[in-house]
Amino acid sequence: MRSLALAAVLSILALGVSTTRQSVGTISGTVKDSNGAAVPGATVQLTARGSAPLSRVSDATGAFTFEQVPVADYDLTVTLSGFNQFRTRIKVSDGKTTRLDIVLQIGGASETVTVIAESQRDAAKARARSGGGGGGGYAVAPPAGLPYGQMPIVGAPSRPAYPTRDFNTATYDRIDDNSFRRVAQDPLSTFSIDVDTASYANVRRFLNGGSLPPRDAVRIEELINYFRFDYPRAASDVPFSVHTEIASCPWNPKHRLALIGLQARPLDAEPVAARNLVFLLDVSGSMMPPNRLPLIRTAMRMLVDTLDERDRIAIVVYAGASGLVLPSTSGAEKETIHQAIARLEAGGSTNGAAGITLAYKVAQDQFVKGGINRVILATDGDFNVGVTNQGDLTRLIEEKRASGIFLSVLGVGDDNLKDSTMEKLADRGNGNYAYLDSLHEARKVLVREAGATLVTVAKDVKIQVEFNPANVAAYRLIGYENRLLRNQDFNDDKKDAGEIGAGHTVTALYEIVPPGADVAVASVDPLKYQQPSTQKTGPSAGRDELMTVKLRYKAPEGEESRLITVPVKNRTSELSENVGFAAAVAEFGMVLRQSEHRGASTLQDAASLGRRFRGADPDGYRAEFVRLIELAATLPRQTSERWAPAARASGRREAPRSGARE
Repeated sequence: MRSLALAAVLSILALGVSTTRQSVGTISGTVKDSNGAAVPGATVQLTARGSAPLSRVSDATGAFTFEQVPVADYDLTVTLSGFNQFRTRIKVSDGKTTRLDIVLQIGGASETVTVIAESQRDAAKARARSGGGGGGGYAVAPPAGLPYGQMPIVGAPSRPAYPTRDFNTATYDRIDDNSFRRVAQDPLSTFSIDVDTASYANVRRFLNGGSLPPRDAVRIEELINYFRFDYPRAASDVPFSVHTEIASCPWNPKHRLALIGLQARPLDAEPVAARNLVFLLDVSGSMMPPNRLPLIRTAMRMLVDTLDERDRIAIVVYAGASGLVLPSTSGAEKETIHQAIARLEAGGSTNGAAGITLAYKVAQDQFVKGGINRVILATDGDFNVGVTNQGDLTRLIEEKRASGIFLSVLGVGDDNLKDSTMEKLADRGNGNYAYLDSLHEARKVLVREAGATLVTVAKDVKIQVEFNPANVAAYRLIGYENRLLRNQDFNDDKKDAGEIGAGHTVTALYEIVPPGADVAVASVDPLKYQQPSTQKTGPSAGRDELMTVKLRYKAPEGEESRLITVPVKNRTSELSENVGFAAAVAEFGMVLRQSEHRGASTLQDAASLGRRFRGADPDGYRAEFVRLIELAATLPRQTSERWAPAARASGRREAPRSGARE
């Protein structure tokens, strides 16, 4: 009897359990922008009364899924820096999947952050003045015994108050336009390639903010190289192709333009190597505003979703001290990586050198032979503790690059942007420098063009052009002012030069003066002791050639350079799409810089040329360029002419605050 009774009780209990099974459902969806492009890295959160919130991060395709969600009514919010917050009410039904297609609208930073009280802002200002940063989530020094000075991540993320600035400390190196040179006196032109794009994004930030950029913020070669051009694909035995064109000069019909274009092998020509990445993040107090560390966090999330189990990623931070907040972790452990990113906060002063040393050590410990080994430095460049001057910082980077680990620099910020420091660090670290003015630019640099950003196909790439005096009276290299090399540096394999990434295009323009045309070139007195050259200039010396282009480059892991020589015939063609659009960008840059060589150029001329030769524009970058020219034409010139006392003393121009008018 007892056994029967016990069986009955157990049966009743089992029935009770089965009848009280929790009702659950599934929510899945995608996050896209207003153009229909997937938005990775967005935080999707479900909140219901009486229960803890649930959150997911959209993947590389913009997708997210919540499984086994209790039946209830939920508030669903989607947030991402650079976009307006999305909010909706959703009901979860038992055993069913509810689908959502979410469209995020682009919004300014002020539309995507919580407004803080004035008392909090005043407190933040006081902390900034005293060297504090507003309560960042890191100890001043790492606890003893942790590897590499590893720091624990403390506390949940919050929205710290960040100090507002009533002054501008942005710095740019002075640029003096290249002048015309007479071929009879100086027939060789030698320079390092440059694949940086920071100047274009920074100029765009100024224009969208309602002001013209300072002259020294406009590096014409970086404006041109922001765009991809249609050059022939490289042969299988070389990392890049070399293309040349000669056409009439739009801003001076008496002159000609010579275009030299390089096209690197794209990633689809070979398998992608495993990636060993170390993010080196500035978490000092100056990185608090939403267009700095919060933007970097979102950019990192987008990159993380493109990694796989072969890849590894680590996160090193630096403020008053440096620390390892995420040891090198497999790209398959995305949730672990996303959690570490979400807990990053800013606060403190900036000891960049200590962080650089630690980041290279972590990268060296996980070095992948034949793979991609790179430190990615994200900062506003405001180093103010430890090694602070540019000379010592660049020497430190030069020492570290010998390890075979390359450096990329992601610049952020505005009123304290140390543009000149970041450009030099990337240059000396065998890497590239990009400026992130928006989430779209972050996606372009780290996701859409990750090959060009991270995968180097050739290093120490130098160009030397010899002009034929029979067909060229004078020439001028447009841009590349801070990439010029001595002629003897071309054959010196110890001399550092630029790197080119997979799929990159590099474009250089020369303005050429034909024999007999007037050119404003400073002359020198006739030499007394030198004899006229007896070198032949007849057909045997290439009389039908305009110039000869020579290039030297090294394999990414090589130390001996290889030579490419390309003779260029003395033939002028009609403006092609390549030359026409490159000329439009150069003309735009010369007008912004108020270059003495711009002739009668106007912004309207540049816009007209850009529209005419826009060509295929699948990403809309060229259409945006034309819009920026039209925007620049509406802005008063004096907004870019403000000088700061400190900048005046060093010959540098201060960047006006974005949106400022006088």
